[in-house]
Amino acid sequence: MIKIEGLYKAYGKNIAVNHLDLSIGEGEIFGFVGPNGAGKTTTLKVIATLLMPDSGKVLIDDKSIYSDIKGIRSSIGYMPDFFGVYENLTSYEYLSFFGEIAGLERMQLEKTIDELLELVNLVDKKHEMVDGLSRGMKQRLCLARALVHNPKILLLDEPASGLDPRARVQMKDILKELKHMGKTVIISSHILPELAELCSTIGIINKGKIVQKGTVEEINDRVFGASPIKMDYIENEVDVLNFVKAIPSLKVIQHTERSMDFLLKGSERDAAELLKSMVHQGIAVTSFRKMENNLESLFMELTGGEDNA
Repeated sequence: MIKIEGLYKAYGKNIAVNHLDLSIGEGEIFGFVGPNGAGKTTTLKVIATLLMPDSGKVLIDDKSIYSDIKGIRSSIGYMPDFFGVYENLTSYEYLSFFGEIAGLERMQLEKTIDELLELVNLVDKKHEMVDGLSRGMKQRLCLARALVHNPKILLLDEPASGLDPRARVQMKDILKELKHMGKTVIISSHILPELAELCSTIGIINKGKIVQKGTVEEINDRVFGASPIKMDYIENEVDVLNFVKAIPSLKVIQHTERSMDFLLKGSERDAAELLKSMVHQGIAVTSFRKMENNLESLFMELTGGEDNA
């Protein structure tokens, strides 16, 4: 579906994308993770044919961005982190305008707009002015705009940026529906737990290069070679820290007065023995479980938590 080889783009002396290689299969929900300035937005703009690279190869369905821009654009819907809307139009007029640009005939356009407004949960806002919509509603309207020509591929750059918790949940539900529709979606986001939950594959980018790619579990195994575990307790924090520091196979990720996230090398039996030992030492453990989506820890480990902006 999407194949990138040796992608390179610099802005003066600043290298945004540094010989990046990436392949994304049809129907994947791919999560693009990296610190600010790591090259996520530049890569998405190149895929969308809005920016030409200095060198490298980018193929969409075996079509090159250098030779078939029109064909590629017809199969891609792009939603930047700040989309912008024409606020003197109603929601219907806004989508109708872009549908006509995409070449949709009137009867097809009417049906498409109704379906899109239902998808993004804005049916009741069809004839309301865009400037009266909340930020979350505008984001969802912009997503509908990116879908108006029924693209196979969606490029979403920080689609939940600046949204309140309720609006993020609504956006996440829409993305799940797009997944069921078979769309290939690339999502750039800093909301890491939600990204791990939604995406079939994660790509961690740093300083313009993909440093790891795979499921969260696959990357975790390659990076740490250990199981991430979350433990809650009602014991004095210092006693627990003193206990775990004496265990060579255990690495603390983060801790508070009543909880701890750590990595444990070994099998499930080793984890069971550790729990048994803690209880024997008098540590009042209230919860001890494997963390399924440990994307935050992987992000910090692979990027150093740096901000390159």
